[in-house]
Amino acid sequence: MTSRYLDLLSDKFDSEEKVVTEIINLESILDLPKGTEHFVSDLHGEFQAFQHVLRNGSGNVRVKIHDVFKHRMTENEISDFAALVYYPEEKLKLVKDQMASKQALNEWHRTKIHHMIELISYASSKYTRSKLRKALPKQFVYIIEELLYKSDEDTNKKSYYETIVDKIIALGQAEKLITGLSYTTQRLVVDHLHVVGDIYDRGPEPDKIMDTLIDYHSLDIQWGNHDVLWIGAYAGSKVCLANIIRICARYDNLDIIEDAYGINLRPLLNLAEKYYDDNPQFHPKQHSDIALPEQEKLQITKIHQAIAMIQFKLEAPIIKRRPYFDMDERLVLEKVDYDNQKITVYGKTYSLQHTCFSTVDPDDPTRLLEEEAEVIDKLLLSLQQSEKLKRHMNFLMKKGNLYLKYNGNLLIHGCIPVDENGDMEAMEIDGSVYKGRELLDKFEYYLRKSFSNIEQTDDLATDLVWYLWTGKYSSLFGKRAMTTFERYFIADKSSHKEEKNPYYHLREDVEMCQKMLEEFDLDPVSGHIINGHTPIKERDGENPIKANGKMIVIDGGFSKAYQKTTGIAGYTLLFNSYGMQLVAHQHFNSKENVLKHGADALSVRRVVDEEVERKKIKDTNIGIRLQEEIDMLQKLMSYRYIR
Repeated sequence: MTSRYLDLLSDKFDSEEKVVTEIINLESILDLPKGTEHFVSDLHGEFQAFQHVLRNGSGNVRVKIHDVFKHRMTENEISDFAALVYYPEEKLKLVKDQMASKQALNEWHRTKIHHMIELISYASSKYTRSKLRKALPKQFVYIIEELLYKSDEDTNKKSYYETIVDKIIALGQAEKLITGLSYTTQRLVVDHLHVVGDIYDRGPEPDKIMDTLIDYHSLDIQWGNHDVLWIGAYAGSKVCLANIIRICARYDNLDIIEDAYGINLRPLLNLAEKYYDDNPQFHPKQHSDIALPEQEKLQITKIHQAIAMIQFKLEAPIIKRRPYFDMDERLVLEKVDYDNQKITVYGKTYSLQHTCFSTVDPDDPTRLLEEEAEVIDKLLLSLQQSEKLKRHMNFLMKKGNLYLKYNGNLLIHGCIPVDENGDMEAMEIDGSVYKGRELLDKFEYYLRKSFSNIEQTDDLATDLVWYLWTGKYSSLFGKRAMTTFERYFIADKSSHKEEKNPYYHLREDVEMCQKMLEEFDLDPVSGHIINGHTPIKERDGENPIKANGKMIVIDGGFSKAYQKTTGIAGYTLLFNSYGMQLVAHQHFNSKENVLKHGADALSVRRVVDEEVERKKIKDTNIGIRLQEEIDMLQKLMSYRYIR
C-alpha cells in the first residue's frame, strides 16, 4: 500500500473518528446474513412471464407475507395481498372500482399501509438502515422511517403515528405510498439477480426485458448463445445479423427488428418479393391463437427465405479463411448437386425439398448477388445506428461475461467443452492452442475486441463471435454442428440431429463437476455449477438437479416454444443464507388472472443444498471486498492517526 494512496484515502476519512466509525460499520455488516440471490435463465423474449417471476421473487414475496400474516389472514387474503405487492397500480385501480364508498376505500388504504409497513419491517430485517433507506420511495422516506421504527409500547406517540397515516390518505397520497412500498418489498426480497443467458430470440419482447434489467438494482448477466448473436450483429458481423433476422422471421417476431429497434427491413422485403415465392417450409411459427393475415404471412415467408440464403452465403468466406474452425462440412451451398437437387454431407447423400436457390449461381454458389450485398450492408448500417439497440448492447457488455464465479459457484450458460474422457477440449486460435477456462477467457477477449471495433466486419474477433454461436468448441453452442440447412431442406430427420458435447452427459457425475470447479479455482466440495441453455424435460422425468446437487440446470422452458417438450414454464433458483432452493414454474396465464384470482404460476420448491451454518456476508464476494476496505482503513489508522 503506497503512501500516496493512503494520502488520497485520508481526504475522505479526515479524522480518526471517521475511520473508526467506518471500520465498525463494515465489520458489523460482515456479520449480517447474506442476501438472497435469484437466478433466472433462457428468458427468450418472454417479458410477461419474466416480469411476473421478477415481481414475485420466484415466490419469495408470498413466503414473506405468509411468515408475517399466516395467523391473521386466510390463504385467499394472502393471495390478494400478494397480488397487490406484485402489481400495485393495477390492483389499486381494481379495488377502487369495487369499493362501495370513499370511507370504505380510505379504511382499506389504512389497513394496507399498516400491512405494507409490517411486511417491509420483516423483509428488511437483515439489512442495514442505510441499505433500506436506499430502497424506499424517495418522496416518502421520512414518513416510512417514522412508521417503521415506531414502538408499540410508545403510547405517547400513538396519535402522532395515526395522524401521519390519516394525513397521507386525506392528502390523496395513499395509492402512491402503497405503490412505492410494493416496489420496495420486491426489491428487498431479492438482493441480487443473476441472468444465466439467453434474453433474446423466440419470444416477442426482449427489448422490454432489457429495459427492465437496466433499471434493476443489482444484477449480472452470463451471455447465452442468442445474446452473443445479437452482440455480434451490432459488433459488425453480417452473418450474425442475418441469423437474428432469420430467427425473428421464423418465430414471427420481425416487429422486434422494425418497431422495437427501428431497423428498416424495406430493402430486404423488396429483394424477397423479387426472388422468392410462397414456401411452406419457411412459414412463420404461429405464437398466438390469432392467425396471421395471408398477405403478411407471405411477406414474412419470402423475407425468411431471402435472409436464410444470404446467411448460408455469408458463412462460407469465414469457414474458408479460418481453417482451424474445422467447419468445411458446413460449406453447404458448395455441396449441393443443383441439377439433381441433392446434397452430400458427412458422407451421406440426401434429396432436397422446398429449396429456394433462385439467387444461387451453381458455378459460384456462395457469391452474394450485388443486390444481396447491398441489402445486408444497409441492414448493418441501420442496426448500428439504432440508439435503443446500442443502449441495450452496451448494457449487455457492461454487465455480462461468458462465465462468473460468484459466492463460490460457477455460473455459465452453456458448457465447458470436454471430450468423452472428461478432458478439456483444445482449440487452436491464430496459431495458439487453448482449452478449459483459458479457452473461455480467450473467447471473451475476442468478443470484447470485436465490440470495441464495430467498423470491422471480417477480422478474427468478429469471426469468433459467430463461431461462439455455431462452432463445435464453443462453450455457448455445445454441439458438434448446427444443422440449420438440413432442417429446412432435408426430410430425413436423422440429418437434423445435432450431437451434443460430452459435457452434457458427463455433468451427471460428481467427480466431473468437481473437476470443472477446480478448473475455475473454486472449492469442489462446497461449490455448484449453474447452467442454462438446455431445456430440462421434466415431463419425461429429467431432473434439473444433477451430480448430487453439484450441477443445477435452470432452463425449464420460459420460451413457449419449449413448453410442450419440458412440461413446465421454467426453473429459477434462490440462494439465501440458509441454502439453495429450486423453483419450478407453471405456465404464466396472465396478469389479470393474478389480479382477480390471486393465481400464482409456481409449483414445487426443491431444496438443493442446506447450509450447515447460516451464510453471512463475510462468506461472499461482497464480504471479500468489504474486508479489503477494512484492511485499507486499518492501514490508514496506522499510517495517519496512530503514533
